[in-house]
Amino acid sequence: MSETMHPWLLSTMADRARKDEVVRSPGLYALEAGEQEKRKRSAKLVLEKQLAVLERAIESNQSSVELQLARLKLCAEFWEPSALLREWQKLIFVHPNSTALWQKYLLFCQSQFSTFTVSKIHGLYGKCLSTLSAVQDGSILSHPALPGTEEAVFALFLQHCHFLRQAGHSEKAISLFQAMVDFTFFKPDSVKDLPTKGQVEFFEPFWDSGEPRAGEKGARGWRAWMHQQERGGWVVISPDDDDDEPEDEDQEIRDKSLPRWQIWLAAERSRDQRHWRPWRPDKTKKQTEEDCEDPERQVLFDDIAQSLIQLSSRDLQFQLVAAFLQFLGVPSGLSPPASCLYLAMDEDSIFDNGLHDEKPLTFLDLSFSGVSCVGRSDPLGCRRWTRGHNREGEEFIRNIFHLVMPLFSGQERSQLCFSWLRYEMAKVVWCLHTKNKKRLKSQGKNCKKLAKNLLKEPENRNNFCLWKQYAHLEWLLGNTEDARKVFDRALSLAGGGEPRGCEPWELGLLYAGLELELELELELSPAARGAATARAVHILTGLAENGPYAPYSGPVSAVHVLKARKAYEHALQDCRGQSRGAGPPPADASHRLTGLLRCFMLFQYLTVGIEAAVRIYEQACAQLQGSVSAGGCGPDEPGCAQSPGRGLEAVALMHTSLLRFHARVSVCPVAPLQQALSDALRWYPGSQVLWRAYVQLQSKSHTASKTRRFFDAITRSAKPLEPWLFAIEAEKTRKRLVETVQRVDGREVHATIPETGLTHRIEALFENALRSDNGSQCPLLWRMYLNFLVSLGNKERSKGVFYKALQNCPWAKVSPRDREICTTSPRPFLPRCPPLRVTGDWALPGPFHREPVRRGASADGRVSTPCTGAGVSGGPCCRQGVSIICQSSAQVLTLGGPVAQVCLGKPGQAAFRNGDCPVHQVLPHFRKRRPRSCPSGSRCRGAAESGRRRGGQAG
Repeated sequence: MSETMHPWLLSTMADRARKDEVVRSPGLYALEAGEQEKRKRSAKLVLEKQLAVLERAIESNQSSVELQLARLKLCAEFWEPSALLREWQKLIFVHPNSTALWQKYLLFCQSQFSTFTVSKIHGLYGKCLSTLSAVQDGSILSHPALPGTEEAVFALFLQHCHFLRQAGHSEKAISLFQAMVDFTFFKPDSVKDLPTKGQVEFFEPFWDSGEPRAGEKGARGWRAWMHQQERGGWVVISPDDDDDEPEDEDQEIRDKSLPRWQIWLAAERSRDQRHWRPWRPDKTKKQTEEDCEDPERQVLFDDIAQSLIQLSSRDLQFQLVAAFLQFLGVPSGLSPPASCLYLAMDEDSIFDNGLHDEKPLTFLDLSFSGVSCVGRSDPLGCRRWTRGHNREGEEFIRNIFHLVMPLFSGQERSQLCFSWLRYEMAKVVWCLHTKNKKRLKSQGKNCKKLAKNLLKEPENRNNFCLWKQYAHLEWLLGNTEDARKVFDRALSLAGGGEPRGCEPWELGLLYAGLELELELELELSPAARGAATARAVHILTGLAENGPYAPYSGPVSAVHVLKARKAYEHALQDCRGQSRGAGPPPADASHRLTGLLRCFMLFQYLTVGIEAAVRIYEQACAQLQGSVSAGGCGPDEPGCAQSPGRGLEAVALMHTSLLRFHARVSVCPVAPLQQALSDALRWYPGSQVLWRAYVQLQSKSHTASKTRRFFDAITRSAKPLEPWLFAIEAEKTRKRLVETVQRVDGREVHATIPETGLTHRIEALFENALRSDNGSQCPLLWRMYLNFLVSLGNKERSKGVFYKALQNCPWAKVSPRDREICTTSPRPFLPRCPPLRVTGDWALPGPFHREPVRRGASADGRVSTPCTGAGVSGGPCCRQGVSIICQSSAQVLTLGGPVAQVCLGKPGQAAFRNGDCPVHQVLPHFRKRRPRSCPSGSRCRGAAESGRRRGGQAG
């Protein structure tokens, strides 16, 4: 078998398996227990044949990583996890320079519940990044770096940070970003030529010196610290005495009369909001490391040393800053890489379409992609609004901006200013939503002050993105006339003639869209609506005409409209000519063409009609689709913001937005909008904005069968997980609508004919989605499934799904912390739990421990209480750390030290010391730790709280 044959073999086997699955599958919404067993048996026979073919292919192509990965994927259905792990380790040893292999190996290890611990996976990520860094800088001579290694290593670094965030170790993730900012931008010149390992060794003294780091007050950077150390060190300046006092940490439990699970949940969320930054001793208060109440909040250098990487590309360096800001909740526009997007997706903001429905032309898209930020642990069903952090968190974000903005210039600095202002605007939108007038006034004042300060900078005076955000802010605050003055001022800065860049087109498009949507908000009379349309036509005409822009003074004449149409056509031909030319197109050619097309479509809609705008869209689709198919990035590939495919997506979104706006202002059929959304989603199955519009439209129609056929076709052919998620959301929306119609004041209306089968359809969708490529490791999908089952009152089924979720996503802390899960029973999902809980790397808080420990432990570690067992059903103990909550003394005794050993036997038996018990496992000695304001002790970290399985019992 030749070396060039295995790609064809893999694609042929994948196509054949997909076709067999389509033929055998009973359908997207079907789920039968008997059929499942038959399908598993038949699928096993097919997999055995494919495995035999792959083994023969590997004998002839032993260096092929693709064939080895395909073999391990098939062997996962037959082999034990231990055997699979040995094969993975052999493959990693042979191919340490393969980033794709490392990514799949890490995903395999962190999804193995039986061997999962947070510290172990954290160490694996460090080993992966350090090995690939050594390959990249040439320290490993036997394996050269493959193309695209630097980009893939950065993607693995982001995956590592999201893993730590979901496991409850936000402090380590923040410390990693802080260290990478200093390691990348403030590196001394004397160490730049060293390999990565040598640079990390020089970085350790700075990290342990106690100097302020990125985001902290007074941070100067690694380079400045090293230069000052050569001169004798810093001069210590006494701090001001009028500093604000820190917030009271005892406010996390206000009402102690609530049920225990509610107290625990309130404490967890309060700590998440306040304790996501790493704890450091305050030298002004003479604090030391011993003063930290929760040792897990301290991040040592050994925790981050192996995960530090070098980024030489300027684009990746900017992406590092953007990812850090997005991690903190600042909408920087950077989503996680495609390789770890669904692993990081854990909250349901992708279904939040409130602003998108109210303002189809000018909605504020914050682009969170279903990935939560640090400091937020909201339950499912809460709308995603950027409320900001507490005082220390907001100061941390401001310090980050002040530190990194001088490092960039041009478009990159403009993007940072834009992200900062949009973050403040998002908090204004939250105040508008909650109708908090007092906070809205102060937040609006601060946001306008920031916008004016940014625009006063010399490099930002002609920054149309900032002008656009400032004008939009004034419009949101209700200052319509002031907003118009800002828009007119910004458009006059563009000068006469055709705008050169894409920003003036976007500015004029937002201005015209706000004027059009004003008539929807205020429900204006027909005469007033005509005035709003005339203003929008004036704006779009002024963009295209040769000459300076003038504020609105009256309706535009027909001659000027005709001239503007010709100008749009000529500008469109020029842009197409640049893209078809022999030389490379300008950097912003795609953005400029997209902005021009969107403005031309809106202009044609206002002056001719919706049919003319649709014709422009069809012509643009034909041209842009040809560019995508001819070469370049595909429509759903990451890192292609400048590609024609991304431009086509923006134009398709403008097309659907125009149709939705037209449906609101006039009477028209919905068939064109349905067809437009269906066509766009076939081309872009991963677009969350298009899916939101499609589900919102279909929820108002009665063509459920057509919608289900469309979802069935998309899920069979598309790889993204979004079609599955939105198919579930569509059925849940329909179920809520049916239940609303059938019930009045909580009573059933028997005259209404109910639609049966919706519950079974939704369960079938969940089960089929979890069997997809990305579904089983998506925390959001498991949370939605649990939330749905709990809403039905099916506790037994919910417990089974909960344990399956832990087995597939043991790192996700959000699953056992959801409010819906906690309210299912007095002891949620922990049946017959003794007070001793084996928790892997974190201690499950006290409200779950219903049975008190009769006696605590003495100072020398002597256990004086009968052993109650560490298993869920009284099974044997295991070697993991255990927290014992002594309710009489309100102390937490955490097992996990090297001094002595104790053994916990079955319930009712005496406890043995120093390994005397011949039957049960031996647990390490425990150290005493006082709880913070909750009797539960420290925060829970990770999700594998149910321990490990030994001998068939859950430990």
